[in-house]
Amino acid sequence: MNVKPKKQLGQHFLNDENIAYQIVDAIKSTNKNVLEIGPGMGVLTKYLLQKKEIHFSVVEIDRESVDYLKKKYPELSIISGDFLQLPLDQMYTEPFTIIGNFPYNISSQILFKILENKELCTEMVGMFQKEVAERVASKPGKKQYGILSVLLQAFFDIEYLFTVDEHLFTPPPQVKSAVIRMTLNPEKKLSCDPQLFKQVIKTAFNQRRKTLRNSLKSYHFDTDFMENPIFNLRPEQLDVAQFELITNHVIL
Repeated sequence: MNVKPKKQLGQHFLNDENIAYQIVDAIKSTNKNVLEIGPGMGVLTKYLLQKKEIHFSVVEIDRESVDYLKKKYPELSIISGDFLQLPLDQMYTEPFTIIGNFPYNISSQILFKILENKELCTEMVGMFQKEVAERVASKPGKKQYGILSVLLQAFFDIEYLFTVDEHLFTPPPQVKSAVIRMTLNPEKKLSCDPQLFKQVIKTAFNQRRKTLRNSLKSYHFDTDFMENPIFNLRPEQLDVAQFELITNHVIL
């Protein structure tokens, strides 16, 4: 019995055992709890089940995959449903790791949910479309650097681990993929209002070709701060600390 990949769920099943092992081996934290998103036919799952020291569960929205996994891995803890709807703060009281070959059509939503639950989800190892992986890991000054880059790097250390070619999937996607690791850095704390910080970043990047003097003109700053040369920069040139500085000078 095999599971048929479903286009509407963004399923591309990894069929390379070496890559699967490398993804699982990329977990570095000592978290006792691990949650895999979208296991499909269990290419990562079988290696995770070998880790007897962890409490391991999977969440899968595809009924066909759930039935397959129940038969192949009867000992596996399976949550049948949508990860984006899971009440993670009710499911876990201790830090946990998220891992997966994520559906590309919801990968950004997965990252935002991790960000919302960052105090509990302290590590993520995941496969993304290469463009998304580069965006998340990108440093200031690069064209890939954007909203996700700043928001996630404000709290997480992010590593681009390796690239995965198209032909290693069934069906092959039309783009290359990449695996990244995010690790919560407890020393990274925002010195400003987090909601305003998010608003400022989104406003700036929504007009990323403009300098901040123009893209942030809907915000009020005192006259002296407006003389800061930071306003002559474009958003992709700023690091997290500079966005914090701007947020702290917004006059509400």
